[in-house]
Amino acid sequence: MDVCKIHENASKCSTSTMECFMVLSTQAQKISIATLCGLFGTLCVFENSLVLYLIFSSPGTRRKPSYLFISSLALADILASIIFVCSFVNFHVFNETNFSKEIYLLQLGGVNTSFSASLSSLLLTALDRYISISRPSEYKVLMTWKRAWVALGVLWVACATVASLPLLGWNCCTLNSTCSELFPFVDDNYLSSWISLITVLLGCIVYAYAHVLWKAHQHAAYMEKHQKQNARMRMDVMLAKTLVMVLAVLVLCWSPVLVLMIYSIFGRLSNHLRKVFAFCSTLCLLNSMVNPIIYALRSKELYSSLRMLFARFRRQLKASEESPEGDSTHKSSVIETVCEDTRVT
Repeated sequence: MDVCKIHENASKCSTSTMECFMVLSTQAQKISIATLCGLFGTLCVFENSLVLYLIFSSPGTRRKPSYLFISSLALADILASIIFVCSFVNFHVFNETNFSKEIYLLQLGGVNTSFSASLSSLLLTALDRYISISRPSEYKVLMTWKRAWVALGVLWVACATVASLPLLGWNCCTLNSTCSELFPFVDDNYLSSWISLITVLLGCIVYAYAHVLWKAHQHAAYMEKHQKQNARMRMDVMLAKTLVMVLAVLVLCWSPVLVLMIYSIFGRLSNHLRKVFAFCSTLCLLNSMVNPIIYALRSKELYSSLRMLFARFRRQLKASEESPEGDSTHKSSVIETVCEDTRVT
């Protein structure tokens, strides 16, 4: 695609320019992307929908701020998977270009909003756990249900506003500025700002969880030193394992995409690197798929609700399997009774 001069003002804003960003050249690459998106997207929607149901079906969990943040995370991941998979597959697999610049930027804004809201919800979850372990006596005063809703409202409005800026005019067509090599019509300065925002979010999440991990390690070391083995120590060890998993998944899923974005601003991407970026983008979807397993289903309350849900489902399934036999037995007994009455008369 070197023939595409995406930095030239004469052609950078035409819809035909989008063909220069369709970097998947073989059928195998397109099938691979479609398979990854379909698999991750389907599992992501199912898992996060299940998490939302488990949280809001229980009065005890839906009133807790920590579960409100997890609900926001699940909702953001559902939106991210739906919008990302539809737009990404439509663009890279089916090579659809029959839409305007505004429609493309609207789709990109939806993807940015959902992924930014997902990371921001992770940040609120991290801050919630940071406060609970650093200031446990003041936690209920600081983290109220009302404040949690206000924080979520600010979060979603801010993410939607930042993601809408290219559609509202901060794009290389309106400003006649340098376009991104990774996204059509996107201004390089806007991409730099968005990368900075995401990097700050990730940095805050890592700092908060590193602090929680350090506190958990301190407490575990203290309990071991005084030879006290109790439930709290086991909980600290489990928390430490969960946080290590959180940080590992977060860094592994987001680092490749951010590194390539940063490189695209300061250097020229080869066609091969742009293909790598397309495949690495699915890692963000993988992160949304793994989030409910790490954050929600490792919770004792939600895991207990999930077991109760499966037990109820099994009972209903068993009852539905037994009911036809009961009906047929009842019908046969009625027929036998009628036959006997007929013979008697």
